[in-house]
Amino acid sequence: MKEQEFYKKLVDLYAGEELAQELKDELELAAFQDPDLSHDMQTLSATVRTLRNMPRPEFTEESFHRILMKMQTRGLEVEVKAPTPAHLQLRLPMNG
Repeated sequence: MKEQEFYKKLVDLYAGEELAQELKDELELAAFQDPDLSHDMQTLSATVRTLRNMPRPEFTEESFHRILMKMQTRGLEVEVKAPTPAHLQLRLPMNG
């Protein structure tokens, strides 16, 4: 594998700040000489920072049903399994 291909595969780890410092330095040095690699690193890093700073979406019961209805209208057969309520569960006798 060529060195540039290897660096391109590491861009996502760089953006997520998951690389060791020496590998990060080596990648930044390679980006100094390759404008495409530099652009990929900058844009992906900015995207990751933006996503991390955004508030997490709230997943409610209404959201669940809305998504379920969309899936069903597109022809997917979705079977939702709800846990058995506690009052319907059989009680086992205690041994001892």
